[in-house]
Amino acid sequence: MSATAPATHAAVTGWGKCLPPAALTNHDLATILDTSDEWIVSRTGIRERRISHVSLGELAYVASARALACAGLNGASVELIVFGSCSYDDQVPNMASGIQARIGAQAAAAYDINTACTSFLYGLSTATALIRTGVVRNALVIGAELISPFMDWGDRDVAVLFGDGAAAVVLEASARAEGLLAEKLGCYGDAREILRVHGMGGRYANRGILHGITRWQFEGQEIFKRAVQGMAGASEEALSRIGAQPQDVDLVVPHQANLRIIEAVARRAHLPMERVFLNVQRYGNMSAATVPVALCEALEEGRVRPGALLLMPGFGGGLSFCAHAVRWGERTTPRGASEAQLPPNERTALELIRECLARKTRPAPAGADPFA
Repeated sequence: MSATAPATHAAVTGWGKCLPPAALTNHDLATILDTSDEWIVSRTGIRERRISHVSLGELAYVASARALACAGLNGASVELIVFGSCSYDDQVPNMASGIQARIGAQAAAAYDINTACTSFLYGLSTATALIRTGVVRNALVIGAELISPFMDWGDRDVAVLFGDGAAAVVLEASARAEGLLAEKLGCYGDAREILRVHGMGGRYANRGILHGITRWQFEGQEIFKRAVQGMAGASEEALSRIGAQPQDVDLVVPHQANLRIIEAVARRAHLPMERVFLNVQRYGNMSAATVPVALCEALEEGRVRPGALLLMPGFGGGLSFCAHAVRWGERTTPRGASEAQLPPNERTALELIRECLARKTRPAPAGADPFA
């Protein structure tokens, strides 16, 4: 990478998503959990979510290839890759380096970022900062999660909430006032224990817990309270930093965790729901992937006009929170399309879940390499 004169802004010039085809409906969940479609919808607004038949890296690669094609860039020209996730295929080597290899970005810097559900948005901040300061001229920012293998499928309080998916955006240096204009980042570290996944991490290795066998500590009422407080407050501060008011926001693209949380944030931040983009009903909470997938779909549905002011609030484990004010550029349609596709899948979402559960309870076949 060569140093360049500092850029004023980092415009969003490409976007792409990748959703696995297998949909797990509320009615499906009712066959393995003590729950119902009515119970889930009334509390969350979620009707279905996606379960992946491929790895996290594969989801992220397809989303990245589509984002690059949308921007009209080839992989070799990418200077930075930021991979936001909390559900890695591997921690060493990092996920971003795998994308670097797949897209042929030999000269790119590559790193992962984990702030749980806000990982994409935090990645947007760091990539924008590196473009603004002239360290790089462009960046690929990814938000992707493969939650299903880490889910406790016996716990209805969390099993109904989450799904798998990926999306990515391309940022490029711009002299125009577009891209991320202001953000507020924060964290309620004092309350980090109210959202913990026991079993994901090295601290469990000496406790006889197999990786992937999890128990979710999820204190819903307190999470709701902190999420609303964090996202609404961050939204107000991000807008104030650019001298904007709620009525100046053309579209809110929030973290899609729970419809009730989104509605409460909108009320508290004085943002009408008709200007809030929703897809939580289709995908549930995809953690780091929710905001970029929602952004892609808002563009597909014509909800983002040239020059629009977007507000992107988020909240996640840690307990991280943030809000990002983004000025959209002139283009709202892709420059090109990618041929990248997921391999075909003939299994239902329930079959994929049952296969996942079986893998956690049976040893690898004799002579097999468990790390292959």
